[in-house]
Amino acid sequence: MVKGMALNKGIPLKPREERDDADDLRMAVKEIICQSGNERQQYEEALIAITVDEPLKRYCQRIGRPDFWGGESELLVLSKLCRQPVIVYIPEHEHVRGGWGSGFIPIAEYGGEFSKGSFMGKPKKAVRLLYSGNNHYDLLV
Repeated sequence: MVKGMALNKGIPLKPREERDDADDLRMAVKEIICQSGNERQQYEEALIAITVDEPLKRYCQRIGRPDFWGGESELLVLSKLCRQPVIVYIPEHEHVRGGWGSGFIPIAEYGGEFSKGSFMGKPKKAVRLLYSGNNHYDLLV
């Protein structure tokens, strides 16, 4: 997501900057979900998705590690926190019967309200991610 937000702004990221920015976003999610009481309620959908899979205490331990990879719950939080629309796609051949097709099919959208703009800010271009399975996302350009 970091790389996509930078690309949309025309800012090239070096690998170290990308890693550091991703760590910052991961820690922001941790702070909201694990450390804030009132603010956490704004992210109830993500909280429910997290606690379906594991106890919140365990999640909060795992998200603090640098090898933690975010998924749908983190995209829910970050799209609101960063006021950033995010669209997740899968390869068309994985969805189309017979396995043919060379395009991509959108399967989820987060923060769509930020792509329209409002009195709070200009419309933002969506970060497009390709879901590759096993909680892995790649930037789709």
